[in-house]
Amino acid sequence: MTNLLADNRPVIGDTRPSATSLGTREHVNPATGKAQAIVSIGGPAEIDAAARAAVAGQKAWQDLGPERRRDCLLRLADLIEADAPQLLQMAALECGTPLSSNSSGLALSWIRYYAGWADKIEGTCSEPLGIHGLAYARHEPIGVIGVIIPWNSPLVAISMTAILAMAAGNAVILKPPTQTPFVALRFGALALEAGIPAGVLNIVPGDAEAGEALIAHPAVGKISFTGGDAVAKAVMRTAAEHLKPVALELGGKSANLIFADADLDKAAAMAAGCSLVPLAGQGCVLPTRVYAQSAIFDEFVERVRAHAQTFTLGDPLDMATVIGPVINEAAAQRIMGVIDRAKAESGGRLVTGGRRGQGDLAAGSFVEPTVFAGVAHDSHLAREEVFGPVLSIIRFDTDDDAVAMANDSRFGLGAYLHTHDLSRAHNVAARLESGCVAVNGMLPMAPNQPFGGVKQSGFGREGGRPGLEEFMQIKQILLHLHPR
Repeated sequence: MTNLLADNRPVIGDTRPSATSLGTREHVNPATGKAQAIVSIGGPAEIDAAARAAVAGQKAWQDLGPERRRDCLLRLADLIEADAPQLLQMAALECGTPLSSNSSGLALSWIRYYAGWADKIEGTCSEPLGIHGLAYARHEPIGVIGVIIPWNSPLVAISMTAILAMAAGNAVILKPPTQTPFVALRFGALALEAGIPAGVLNIVPGDAEAGEALIAHPAVGKISFTGGDAVAKAVMRTAAEHLKPVALELGGKSANLIFADADLDKAAAMAAGCSLVPLAGQGCVLPTRVYAQSAIFDEFVERVRAHAQTFTLGDPLDMATVIGPVINEAAAQRIMGVIDRAKAESGGRLVTGGRRGQGDLAAGSFVEPTVFAGVAHDSHLAREEVFGPVLSIIRFDTDDDAVAMANDSRFGLGAYLHTHDLSRAHNVAARLESGCVAVNGMLPMAPNQPFGGVKQSGFGREGGRPGLEEFMQIKQILLHLHPR
């Protein structure tokens, strides 16, 4: 057992209970396949305790005032920055994220950006129609927010959800999955160390039972869920029973259109590096569905292959590693099933990869970076989210063909296009059915830009003022004034 993952206690108010109602289970290192820690599993009892702590914590948080809330969040960012080496090692151990990826910079940018919003929340003032008076609107916190995050990047996920809710003046009950609880628990401990009042950020690792209790709890005013569309439907059903609003950031099958006039070196590097490398392909907005124009198709495929074959698969604690393992053995087997099906389907050909990790990596949940070319647009590989290091490249002829195929998907989170034609860039971007579009590069996930999807990729936004407004409610106040 590793000391870095020794503290498995939930954070509930200012307490760290040593035992939980649903017991414990072993945590398996995805890189080795061996048990390395013990996870404490929270359930309805822990959620209820966290809700009571959150109600009290939210009042204390509100009483601090905006300037002190801002300063607390800035102190939290400083503590996370100082603790980043440990947090990155914890992420490498619990979810296989290579140290070389260093996600702390992105997380810190979100925390500091939203700390800056904490003292800048303003309402509006107007003269009401039909009466002599004054009307103004207050943007107020909802109260307690339930946040359910996925396992693929806990540090970034917390910074893109819970921090926004806290900057708006809310308290949070965060439920990380039992696959990756340890970074979240450390985050909660650092929040207390930063002077954030007890109960403002509660961390309860758990499974579906804890999630259902969190959604249904009467003290929780809104749910923020990040994950897959199947679970999202269950979240919405439970929330609907309690007339509770939800914000959903779900999966994607992001199209990446490569036009003949694109810079092929940059486009190929982006297509390979941004679909196969980050989180071993386990990211919702990665450009895993590439459409390349016929005139440059073969040349583009060759350049992607050359890039993909340079990516080092290995131990996430080794700084030379580019791609780590996927989250667990079940995920590796599922991804290999997708690869085997793609090999059997007509039309596509395997360009590189297609195997499990070899040699010393065989015991872990490693999958080689895999590229298929000439894939049929209506194939399973091209239409379904793989959530692994697998890239499909599809041929297109005209701009209209590319847009039609890109939009022929139930998903709509991210989209990408590569061209030197400015008119085409604007026209195609406007036609793509997606919450976010990037031209000639990757979406940077900048905290001042609204991020979110359309169609079955969810609704609600993270980033910028819209991200803050997800966790506020508007109160109208009307003063009747008597004329002199």
